[in-house]
Amino acid sequence: MRFKVLLRGAALLLVAATAWGGLFPIALVTLASVDPFHMNAIRYGITASIFLVLLVATEGSDALRLEGKGLRLAVLGTLGFAGLGLLVFLGLEHSRPEHGGVIMATQPLIAAIVAWLLKGTRPAKSTLAFLGVALAGVVLVITKGHFTGLFSGGTGWGDLMMFFGAVSWVVYTLGAAEFPSWTPLRYTALTCALALPAVFGFAFVATASGYVPTPTPEAVESVGWQLAYIILIGSVVGVLSWNAGNRMLGATHGVLFINFVPITVFAIRIAQGHRFTPIEFVGAALVIGALIGNNLVAKRPLPGARPHGSRVRATQFQGCG
Repeated sequence: MRFKVLLRGAALLLVAATAWGGLFPIALVTLASVDPFHMNAIRYGITASIFLVLLVATEGSDALRLEGKGLRLAVLGTLGFAGLGLLVFLGLEHSRPEHGGVIMATQPLIAAIVAWLLKGTRPAKSTLAFLGVALAGVVLVITKGHFTGLFSGGTGWGDLMMFFGAVSWVVYTLGAAEFPSWTPLRYTALTCALALPAVFGFAFVATASGYVPTPTPEAVESVGWQLAYIILIGSVVGVLSWNAGNRMLGATHGVLFINFVPITVFAIRIAQGHRFTPIEFVGAALVIGALIGNNLVAKRPLPGARPHGSRVRATQFQGCG
């Protein structure tokens, strides 16, 4: 019975990571017809409605209560959904899907640094070392070994935006610790709904200022199935599968499945006919290896460590939305 639970949890986590990996190449196609601001508004406008319906259906209408924490939830939601969505999509306009997949895979390690800065929880020296290895891997994938072209005519600025998008999602994820009695679905649904004023506000300002045009109904319809994937598979199925899988398998093990995000992106890009250089595979392997290595080292008890030691554990990381 235990084996079946573990197998089911692994399957759910694999579904989530694969769904998120597919987001990047599919979003790249969608951006040709719908700009990042309106795509984000469409994505989370529908996603928030679905999450709220699921929340009421599973936990009742009392779960909609904000308990006097509406402003904090709105700030965290804005960081997570407006921040991640816009920065990743804007970055993707100037970068490549495989770059986004590799950058997102570093989030568990980034979480250790963010927790250190925000909460004073100093990460282990090994975590800092593994983060350095992971970032080196990201740079190899982005530059293909040609470091001088990182920002000069390259994808550096787009990659930097996606990196900050990953950081914003990490901050949002760590914010869940402030609501220990809430289920992941409640935290996700309410923060997503409260982020909508910012999501729609950014789209309005971008349109009113002439930065982007309002997409025509024909343009939206032309990428209908791509938007359906981004909303239903990437946002809804991905998040729910990730949360459920981590409950079954344990987040310490579950976080390793984030490695399947770049693997999925690379597989899709190869199927599309894209050819990678050996150095790009080396870079991706460094990122994946750093995450696995940090996970293995983090499980070892530190000599003289307290039961709730200073390390940032993988249980604080929830995915990439």
